[in-house]
Amino acid sequence: MSTPRSAAKRTTQIAVESPKRLVVQSHQRESAEQEYRADVAAYVAAGGDESVQRVITAVHGLARKLNQWYARQLADLDLSAGEWAVLSRLARSDEDEALTPSQLAEATSVAASSMTHRLDRMAQRHLIARTADPDNRTRVLITLTDEGWQTFKAAVRESDMVESDVLGPLSRNQRENLASLLEVLIAGLDQSPPT
Repeated sequence: MSTPRSAAKRTTQIAVESPKRLVVQSHQRESAEQEYRADVAAYVAAGGDESVQRVITAVHGLARKLNQWYARQLADLDLSAGEWAVLSRLARSDEDEALTPSQLAEATSVAASSMTHRLDRMAQRHLIARTADPDNRTRVLITLTDEGWQTFKAAVRESDMVESDVLGPLSRNQRENLASLLEVLIAGLDQSPPT
C-alpha cells in the first residue's frame, strides 16, 4: 500500500552530480520539506484539521531539528543537555540570586540525586560554585562562576548562528510577525491548559 510517507521516501532518493556539500544541504532541505508534507498529509488523512496540522507539524519539526543541532553544539562545548539546562537557568537568574540544588532539579525536571551528580561534575569543571546558605547552614546555594558565564555566552553565540541561518529565509518583518504569533500561543498556554 502506498502512503504519503512511502511516496515521500521514494522521492527523496535522488542523485545529483555537483559538489558534495551542496548536494547534502539541498537534499536535507528537500527531505525535511517532503517529510513535513508527508506528515501533514497523513494527519489530515486520519481526520486532522489541515490548518492545525500544518502549524503544529512545522513547529514540532523545527524544534526537533534545532534540538539535534543544539546537541551537537553542546557536545562541541563538552556540555550535556542537562548541564546546559543548569547553566541557562543560573544565567537567567538575577545576578545576586543563588539557587538551591532542589530548585535547579525542579526547574530542569530531574531527580534531586541526579542533580547532585550533575552539579558535582560542573563544579569540578569550575562552571558553578557552591556556598553554604548564610541563613540556613544545612542548605547549599549554587551560583554561576565566571567560567560558567563564559561557557553560557559561547553556547548562545554558537546557537545564534544556527538560529539566524534557520530564520534566514524570512525578512525582518516576517520574523517579527512570526514571533508575535508564537507569543500569542505561548501566552495562551498559561490561560487555557489542555484538557
